Amino acid sequence: MPITFAIIKERKNPPDRRVVFSPQKLKEAAKQFPEARFIVEASEVRIFPDQAYRDAGFEVKTDVSEADVMLGVKEVPVEALIPNKKYFYFSHTIKKQPYNRKLLVAMLEKNIEMYDHETVVKQNGARLIGFGRYAGLVGAYNGFRALGMRDGLFNLPKVESLADLDAVKAELDKITLPPIKILLTGTGKVAKGAKEILDHLKIKEVSDALYLTASFSEPVYCMADVMEYAKRKDGKVGDKYAFYKDPSGYESNFMPYAAQTDYFIAGHFYGDGAPYLFTREDAKKEAFRINLVADISCDIDGPVASTIRPSTIADPFYGYEPHTEQEVDMDTPGAITVMAVDNLPCELPKDASEGFGEMFLEHVLPAFFNNDERGILKRARMTTAEGKLTERYQYLEDYVEGKD
Repeated sequence: MPITFAIIKERKNPPDRRVVFSPQKLKEAAKQFPEARFIVEASEVRIFPDQAYRDAGFEVKTDVSEADVMLGVKEVPVEALIPNKKYFYFSHTIKKQPYNRKLLVAMLEKNIEMYDHETVVKQNGARLIGFGRYAGLVGAYNGFRALGMRDGLFNLPKVESLADLDAVKAELDKITLPPIKILLTGTGKVAKGAKEILDHLKIKEVSDALYLTASFSEPVYCMADVMEYAKRKDGKVGDKYAFYKDPSGYESNFMPYAAQTDYFIAGHFYGDGAPYLFTREDAKKEAFRINLVADISCDIDGPVASTIRPSTIADPFYGYEPHTEQEVDMDTPGAITVMAVDNLPCELPKDASEGFGEMFLEHVLPAFFNNDERGILKRARMTTAEGKLTERYQYLEDYVEGKD
Protein backbone atom coordinates (compact mmCIF):
# COMPACT_ATOMS: atom_id res chain seq x y z
CA MET A 1 0.00 0.00 0.00
CA PRO A 2 1.57 3.31 -1.01
CA ILE A 3 1.51 6.05 1.64
CA THR A 4 0.34 9.50 0.58
CA PHE A 5 2.07 12.43 2.30
CA ALA A 6 0.75 15.99 2.07
CA ILE A 7 2.83 19.13 2.52
CA ILE A 8 0.18 21.21 4.28
CA LYS A 9 -0.37 24.95 4.19
CA GLU A 10 0.79 26.91 7.26
CA ARG A 11 -2.24 28.60 8.80
CA LYS A 12 -0.82 30.18 11.93
CA ASN A 13 -0.64 33.96 12.32
CA PRO A 14 1.72 35.74 11.86
CA PRO A 15 2.33 33.65 8.72
CA ASP A 16 5.25 31.21 8.80
CA ARG A 17 6.92 30.81 5.41
CA ARG A 18 8.85 27.64 6.25
CA VAL A 19 8.02 24.17 4.95
CA VAL A 20 9.12 20.61 5.78
CA PHE A 21 10.41 19.96 2.22
CA SER A 22 11.65 22.33 -0.46
CA PRO A 23 10.67 21.28 -4.02
CA GLN A 24 14.20 19.96 -4.60
CA LYS A 25 14.24 17.89 -1.38
CA LEU A 26 10.75 16.56 -2.10
CA LYS A 27 12.01 15.39 -5.47
CA GLU A 28 14.86 13.55 -3.72
CA ALA A 29 12.38 11.99 -1.27
CA ALA A 30 10.13 10.78 -4.11
CA LYS A 31 13.12 9.23 -5.85
CA GLN A 32 14.38 7.54 -2.67
CA PHE A 33 10.94 6.19 -1.72
CA PRO A 34 9.05 5.24 -4.90
CA GLU A 35 6.36 3.65 -2.71
CA ALA A 36 5.51 7.13 -1.32
CA ARG A 37 3.22 9.62 -3.01
CA PHE A 38 3.57 13.31 -2.26
CA ILE A 39 0.98 16.02 -2.79
CA VAL A 40 1.22 19.71 -1.89
CA GLU A 41 -1.49 21.93 -0.46
CA ALA A 42 -1.65 25.28 -2.27
CA SER A 43 -0.23 28.16 -0.20
CA GLU A 44 0.26 31.84 -0.85
CA VAL A 45 2.72 32.36 2.04
CA ARG A 46 5.24 29.54 1.56
CA ILE A 47 8.80 30.61 0.67
CA PHE A 48 8.69 28.27 -2.36
CA PRO A 49 5.77 29.13 -4.67
CA ASP A 50 3.23 26.49 -5.74
CA GLN A 51 4.64 26.60 -9.26
CA ALA A 52 8.06 25.48 -8.00
CA TYR A 53 6.45 22.25 -6.72
CA ARG A 54 4.55 21.77 -9.98
CA ASP A 55 7.79 22.26 -11.90
CA ALA A 56 9.37 19.57 -9.71
CA GLY A 57 6.59 17.18 -10.78
CA PHE A 58 4.17 17.39 -7.84
CA GLU A 59 0.44 17.87 -7.77
CA VAL A 60 -0.62 21.09 -5.96
CA LYS A 61 -4.21 21.01 -4.62
CA THR A 62 -6.52 23.05 -2.43
CA ASP A 63 -7.87 19.87 -0.79
CA VAL A 64 -5.35 17.33 0.50
CA SER A 65 -7.73 15.32 2.69
CA GLU A 66 -6.95 12.15 0.70
CA ALA A 67 -3.43 12.03 2.24
CA ASP A 68 -2.53 9.63 5.05
CA VAL A 69 0.21 11.76 6.64
CA MET A 70 0.11 15.56 6.97
CA LEU A 71 3.49 17.31 7.17
CA GLY A 72 3.57 20.84 8.57
CA VAL A 73 5.78 23.15 10.60
CA LYS A 74 3.69 25.13 13.10
CA GLU A 75 0.53 24.32 15.06
CA VAL A 76 -2.51 23.47 12.94
CA PRO A 77 -5.62 25.45 13.97
CA VAL A 78 -8.20 23.14 15.59
CA GLU A 79 -10.81 23.83 12.89
CA ALA A 80 -8.34 22.81 10.15
CA LEU A 81 -7.53 19.37 11.65
CA ILE A 82 -8.75 16.43 9.56
CA PRO A 83 -9.91 13.48 11.72
CA ASN A 84 -8.28 10.02 11.55
CA LYS A 85 -5.02 11.24 9.98
CA LYS A 86 -1.39 11.16 10.99
CA TYR A 87 0.08 14.63 11.61
CA PHE A 88 3.67 15.80 11.94
CA TYR A 89 4.29 19.36 13.20
CA PHE A 90 5.54 21.36 16.20
CA SER A 91 2.53 21.17 18.53
CA HIS A 92 4.16 22.96 21.51
CA THR A 93 2.31 20.74 23.97
CA ILE A 94 4.99 18.47 25.44
CA LYS A 95 5.84 21.00 28.19
CA LYS A 96 2.10 21.40 28.94
CA GLN A 97 1.97 24.82 27.26
CA PRO A 98 -1.40 26.22 28.41
CA TYR A 99 -2.12 28.01 25.11
CA ASN A 100 -2.15 24.71 23.17
CA ARG A 101 -4.10 22.45 25.52
CA LYS A 102 -7.21 22.72 23.31
CA LEU A 103 -5.15 21.59 20.33
CA LEU A 104 -4.03 18.36 22.02
CA VAL A 105 -7.57 17.72 23.27
CA ALA A 106 -8.91 18.22 19.73
CA MET A 107 -6.40 15.75 18.29
CA LEU A 108 -7.45 13.11 20.80
CA GLU A 109 -11.12 13.75 20.05
CA LYS A 110 -10.52 13.51 16.30
CA ASN A 111 -8.52 10.25 16.63
CA ILE A 112 -5.44 11.86 15.14
CA GLU A 113 -2.05 10.17 15.43
CA MET A 114 0.18 13.06 16.44
CA TYR A 115 3.94 13.04 15.88
CA ASP A 116 5.78 16.12 17.08
CA HIS A 117 9.01 17.17 15.35
CA GLU A 118 10.35 17.90 18.83
CA THR A 119 9.79 14.29 19.88
CA VAL A 120 11.87 12.82 17.03
CA VAL A 121 14.78 11.67 19.16
CA LYS A 122 17.50 9.05 19.39
CA GLN A 123 17.17 6.36 22.02
CA ASN A 124 19.17 8.53 24.46
CA GLY A 125 16.71 11.43 24.02
CA ALA A 126 18.92 13.61 21.78
CA ARG A 127 16.87 15.47 19.19
CA LEU A 128 17.35 14.49 15.55
CA ILE A 129 15.53 17.23 13.69
CA GLY A 130 14.83 20.90 14.29
CA PHE A 131 15.57 24.46 13.28
CA GLY A 132 18.14 25.05 16.04
CA ARG A 133 21.05 25.90 13.77
CA TYR A 134 19.03 28.63 12.05
CA ALA A 135 17.83 30.08 15.36
CA GLY A 136 21.51 30.33 16.37
CA LEU A 137 22.57 31.94 13.09
CA VAL A 138 19.81 34.56 13.08
CA GLY A 139 19.99 35.20 16.84
CA ALA A 140 23.71 35.95 16.85
CA TYR A 141 23.36 38.19 13.77
CA ASN A 142 20.45 40.06 15.39
CA GLY A 143 22.59 40.74 18.46
CA PHE A 144 25.23 42.40 16.29
CA ARG A 145 22.50 44.32 14.50
CA ALA A 146 21.34 45.67 17.89
CA LEU A 147 24.92 46.61 18.83
CA GLY A 148 25.38 48.55 15.58
CA MET A 149 22.07 50.40 15.98
CA ARG A 150 22.43 51.17 19.67
CA ASP A 151 26.02 52.40 19.57
CA GLY A 152 25.83 54.05 16.15
CA LEU A 153 28.59 51.77 14.81
CA PHE A 154 27.04 50.28 11.65
CA ASN A 155 23.69 49.42 10.06
CA LEU A 156 22.86 45.79 9.41
CA PRO A 157 19.61 45.05 7.53
CA LYS A 158 16.97 42.72 8.95
CA VAL A 159 17.59 39.06 8.08
CA GLU A 160 14.06 38.72 6.69
CA SER A 161 14.90 41.31 4.03
CA LEU A 162 17.83 39.19 2.78
CA ALA A 163 17.58 36.34 0.28
CA ASP A 164 19.47 33.64 2.18
CA LEU A 165 22.33 32.79 4.51
CA ASP A 166 24.96 33.80 1.94
CA ALA A 167 23.43 37.27 1.82
CA VAL A 168 23.45 37.43 5.64
CA LYS A 169 27.15 36.58 5.72
CA ALA A 170 27.87 39.13 2.97
CA GLU A 171 26.35 41.87 5.17
CA LEU A 172 28.57 40.81 8.09
CA ASP A 173 31.62 41.18 5.85
CA LYS A 174 30.96 44.95 5.75
CA ILE A 175 31.15 45.63 9.50
CA THR A 176 33.99 46.27 11.93
CA LEU A 177 33.53 45.36 15.58
CA PRO A 178 34.97 47.11 18.64
CA PRO A 179 37.10 45.02 21.07
CA ILE A 180 34.14 43.47 22.91
CA LYS A 181 34.06 40.22 24.86
CA ILE A 182 31.34 37.78 23.80
CA LEU A 183 30.08 34.80 25.79
CA LEU A 184 28.20 31.98 24.08
CA THR A 185 26.51 29.33 26.26
CA GLY A 186 25.54 25.89 24.98
CA THR A 187 27.01 23.15 22.82
CA GLY A 188 24.01 22.02 20.76
CA LYS A 189 22.68 22.99 17.33
CA VAL A 190 21.66 26.49 18.48
CA ALA A 191 25.09 27.29 19.92
CA LYS A 192 26.81 25.86 16.84
CA GLY A 193 24.67 28.10 14.61
CA ALA A 194 25.67 31.16 16.65
CA LYS A 195 29.32 30.03 16.55
CA GLU A 196 29.11 29.92 12.75
CA ILE A 197 28.37 33.67 12.77
CA LEU A 198 31.19 34.44 15.24
CA ASP A 199 33.65 32.41 13.18
CA HIS A 200 32.49 34.04 9.94
CA LEU A 201 33.31 37.42 11.52
CA LYS A 202 36.77 35.97 12.30
CA ILE A 203 36.34 36.71 16.00
CA LYS A 204 39.04 34.97 17.99
CA GLU A 205 37.89 32.13 20.25
CA VAL A 206 39.66 32.03 23.62
CA SER A 207 39.67 29.56 26.53
CA ASP A 208 37.66 30.11 29.70
CA ALA A 209 40.78 30.75 31.72
CA LEU A 210 41.97 33.48 29.37
CA TYR A 211 38.52 34.97 28.92
CA LEU A 212 38.03 35.32 32.68
CA THR A 213 41.40 36.91 33.37
CA ALA A 214 42.68 38.85 30.36
CA SER A 215 41.85 42.04 28.47
CA PHE A 216 42.02 42.14 24.69
CA SER A 217 42.51 44.78 22.02
CA GLU A 218 40.33 42.82 19.55
CA PRO A 219 36.90 41.20 19.81
CA VAL A 220 37.02 37.71 21.35
CA TYR A 221 34.51 35.04 22.31
CA CYS A 222 34.33 32.13 24.70
CA MET A 223 32.00 29.14 24.37
CA ALA A 224 30.94 27.97 27.84
CA ASP A 225 29.38 24.60 28.57
CA VAL A 226 27.00 24.03 31.47
CA MET A 227 29.73 22.70 33.77
CA GLU A 228 31.55 26.03 33.43
CA TYR A 229 28.64 28.24 34.51
CA ALA A 230 27.03 25.81 37.01
CA LYS A 231 28.85 24.18 39.94
CA ARG A 232 28.03 21.65 42.62
CA LYS A 233 26.94 23.16 45.92
CA ASP A 234 29.14 20.73 47.85
CA GLY A 235 32.27 21.84 45.97
CA LYS A 236 32.88 18.44 44.31
CA VAL A 237 33.58 18.12 40.61
CA GLY A 238 30.38 18.34 38.57
CA ASP A 239 29.22 15.84 35.99
CA LYS A 240 27.30 17.10 32.97
CA TYR A 241 25.15 14.02 32.49
CA ALA A 242 24.31 13.76 36.18
CA PHE A 243 23.36 17.47 36.04
CA TYR A 244 20.97 16.85 33.14
CA LYS A 245 19.26 14.07 35.12
CA ASP A 246 19.06 16.03 38.38
CA PRO A 247 20.31 19.63 38.59
CA SER A 248 19.08 20.20 42.16
CA GLY A 249 22.54 19.91 43.78
CA TYR A 250 23.98 22.71 41.61
CA GLU A 251 24.19 26.49 41.80
CA SER A 252 25.09 29.19 39.30
CA ASN A 253 28.74 30.02 38.65
CA PHE A 254 27.86 32.65 36.03
CA MET A 255 28.94 35.85 37.79
CA PRO A 256 32.67 35.50 36.91
CA TYR A 257 31.56 35.47 33.24
CA ALA A 258 29.07 38.32 33.71
CA ALA A 259 31.90 40.46 35.09
CA GLN A 260 33.92 39.95 31.88
CA THR A 261 31.22 39.96 29.18
CA ASP A 262 29.80 42.73 26.99
CA TYR A 263 27.59 40.65 24.69
CA PHE A 264 25.99 37.42 25.92
CA ILE A 265 24.48 34.92 23.46
CA ALA A 266 22.23 32.44 25.29
CA GLY A 267 22.24 29.29 23.18
CA HIS A 268 21.90 26.73 25.98
CA PHE A 269 19.05 24.36 26.76
CA TYR A 270 17.51 25.09 30.14
CA GLY A 271 16.03 22.15 32.07
CA ASP A 272 13.46 22.33 34.86
CA GLY A 273 15.02 22.82 38.27
CA ALA A 274 18.42 23.94 36.93
CA PRO A 275 19.93 27.04 38.58
CA TYR A 276 19.30 30.36 36.83
CA LEU A 277 22.35 31.74 35.01
CA PHE A 278 21.79 35.19 36.46
CA THR A 279 18.95 36.60 38.57
CA ARG A 280 17.49 40.09 38.75
CA GLU A 281 19.63 40.64 41.88
CA ASP A 282 22.79 39.56 40.02
CA ALA A 283 22.05 42.09 37.26
CA LYS A 284 22.02 44.89 39.84
CA LYS A 285 25.59 44.16 41.01
CA GLU A 286 28.34 46.58 40.16
CA ALA A 287 30.52 43.81 38.75
CA PHE A 288 27.80 42.83 36.25
CA ARG A 289 29.08 44.04 32.88
CA ILE A 290 26.74 42.49 30.28
CA ASN A 291 24.92 45.21 28.33
CA LEU A 292 23.64 43.19 25.36
CA VAL A 293 21.86 39.82 25.39
CA ALA A 294 20.73 37.72 22.44
CA ASP A 295 18.53 35.21 24.25
CA ILE A 296 17.96 32.54 21.61
CA SER A 297 16.71 30.07 24.24
CA CYS A 298 14.07 32.66 25.22
CA ASP A 299 12.76 31.31 28.54
CA ILE A 300 10.57 34.11 29.93
CA ASP A 301 11.27 35.24 33.53
CA GLY A 302 13.74 32.39 33.72
CA PRO A 303 17.48 31.69 33.73
CA VAL A 304 18.36 34.96 31.94
CA ALA A 305 16.78 37.62 34.15
CA SER A 306 16.71 40.36 31.50
CA THR A 307 14.33 38.32 29.30
CA ILE A 308 11.04 39.59 30.66
CA ARG A 309 9.05 38.96 27.47
CA PRO A 310 9.58 37.54 23.99
CA SER A 311 10.18 40.10 21.24
CA THR A 312 9.06 39.88 17.63
CA ILE A 313 10.66 39.84 14.18
CA ALA A 314 8.90 43.17 13.53
CA ASP A 315 10.20 44.70 16.79
CA PRO A 316 13.14 42.56 17.95
CA PHE A 317 14.83 44.69 20.64
CA TYR A 318 13.96 46.19 24.01
CA GLY A 319 15.87 47.42 27.04
CA TYR A 320 15.88 45.99 30.57
CA GLU A 321 16.69 48.39 33.40
CA PRO A 322 18.30 46.22 36.12
CA HIS A 323 17.59 48.54 39.07
CA THR A 324 13.90 49.11 38.38
CA GLU A 325 13.48 45.64 36.77
CA GLN A 326 11.40 47.36 34.09
CA GLU A 327 11.36 47.43 30.32
CA VAL A 328 12.85 50.60 28.79
CA ASP A 329 14.01 51.71 25.33
CA MET A 330 16.81 49.55 23.92
CA ASP A 331 19.34 52.40 23.99
CA THR A 332 18.62 53.68 27.52
CA PRO A 333 21.96 54.34 29.32
CA GLY A 334 22.66 51.65 31.92
CA ALA A 335 20.08 49.26 30.47
CA ILE A 336 20.71 45.80 29.04
CA THR A 337 19.70 45.63 25.38
CA VAL A 338 17.68 42.44 24.84
CA MET A 339 16.94 40.44 21.68
CA ALA A 340 14.46 37.68 22.57
CA VAL A 341 12.68 36.78 19.34
CA ASP A 342 11.11 33.34 19.87
CA ASN A 343 10.68 32.37 16.19
CA LEU A 344 14.08 33.29 14.75
CA PRO A 345 14.28 30.60 12.00
CA CYS A 346 11.23 32.24 10.35
CA GLU A 347 13.57 35.05 9.26
CA LEU A 348 15.59 32.63 7.14
CA PRO A 349 12.81 30.49 5.64
CA LYS A 350 14.63 29.24 2.53
CA ASP A 351 17.78 27.93 4.24
CA ALA A 352 15.83 26.73 7.30
CA SER A 353 13.41 24.72 5.11
CA GLU A 354 16.20 23.20 3.03
CA GLY A 355 18.12 22.15 6.13
CA PHE A 356 15.04 20.77 7.86
CA GLY A 357 14.04 18.69 4.82
CA GLU A 358 17.50 17.15 4.76
CA MET A 359 17.13 15.97 8.37
CA PHE A 360 13.55 14.78 7.88
CA LEU A 361 14.56 12.77 4.81
CA GLU A 362 17.48 11.19 6.65
CA HIS A 363 15.85 10.38 10.00
CA VAL A 364 12.06 10.26 9.69
CA LEU A 365 10.88 9.26 6.23
CA PRO A 366 12.75 5.91 6.18
CA ALA A 367 10.90 4.87 9.36
CA PHE A 368 7.62 4.69 7.40
CA PHE A 369 9.13 2.11 5.04
CA ASN A 370 11.58 0.06 7.13
CA ASN A 371 9.13 -1.05 9.79
CA ASP A 372 10.41 1.74 12.05
CA GLU A 373 13.53 -0.30 12.77
CA ARG A 374 15.15 2.48 14.87
CA GLY A 375 11.97 3.16 16.87
CA ILE A 376 11.82 6.74 15.59
CA LEU A 377 8.05 6.81 15.05
CA LYS A 378 7.33 4.79 18.18
CA ARG A 379 9.13 7.36 20.35
CA ALA A 380 7.67 10.35 18.50
CA ARG A 381 4.03 9.24 18.55
CA MET A 382 2.12 11.19 21.18
CA THR A 383 -1.47 10.12 20.47
CA THR A 384 -3.07 7.01 19.00
CA ALA A 385 -5.69 6.51 16.30
CA GLU A 386 -8.04 5.48 19.14
CA GLY A 387 -7.84 8.91 20.77
CA LYS A 388 -5.46 7.97 23.61
CA LEU A 389 -2.10 9.30 24.77
CA THR A 390 0.73 6.85 24.13
CA GLU A 391 2.60 5.40 27.10
CA ARG A 392 5.56 7.78 26.70
CA TYR A 393 3.25 10.80 26.95
CA GLN A 394 0.93 9.62 29.74
CA TYR A 395 2.34 12.47 31.87
CA LEU A 396 0.15 14.83 29.79
CA GLU A 397 -3.07 13.24 31.14
CA ASP A 398 -3.63 15.98 33.79
CA TYR A 399 -2.89 18.64 31.21
CA VAL A 400 -5.46 17.15 28.80
CA GLU A 401 -8.06 17.01 31.57
CA GLY A 402 -7.34 20.62 32.52
CA LYS A 403 -6.11 19.72 36.01
CA ASP A 404 -2.64 21.12 35.40
